[in-house]
Amino acid sequence: MSDRAVTLTTHLPAPMDEVRDMLMRPATLAHVAAPLLRFVPEGRPLPDRWEEGTWRVRLRGPLGLPLGWQEIRVSFPEAPPPMLRLRDDGRGTLARRWDHLIEIAPEGDGTRYTDRIVVEAGWLTPAIRLFARVFYAHRQRRWRRLLSPGRRRRDRAAPPPA
Repeated sequence: MSDRAVTLTTHLPAPMDEVRDMLMRPATLAHVAAPLLRFVPEGRPLPDRWEEGTWRVRLRGPLGLPLGWQEIRVSFPEAPPPMLRLRDDGRGTLARRWDHLIEIAPEGDGTRYTDRIVVEAGWLTPAIRLFARVFYAHRQRRWRRLLSPGRRRRDRAAPPPA
């Protein structure tokens, strides 16, 4: 990843196995991205669990504002155990490169969660990078709230709300 990457890290109050299980579900992406972004699949639907592959979605912003298409290209780069890496090396209407790497690893009684994003969007790059910083801070807040101890006891078996 580039030294110009946007990098944000947070501590999630849940064991890594639980975070891994939720990370692997596109329903969790929909939950933590809301209400800033919504992903509407084009062609084949998103899988129940992420696997290596490519999916094309329409992006919708607040109030359903159309933001063009995005290609989600999922892979799982090697990581030293017990860390897990999930990469979306995507591209779309607004960014010709949207390279997002998620790393999770055990940390104390919970999980360290890191987002690293490299954006290339021509003259829009500074604005898109600023959006990425705001968007991923929002996502991490939503992750922490989703995994807060009181909520985890109530919703452990249920997928996150969309």
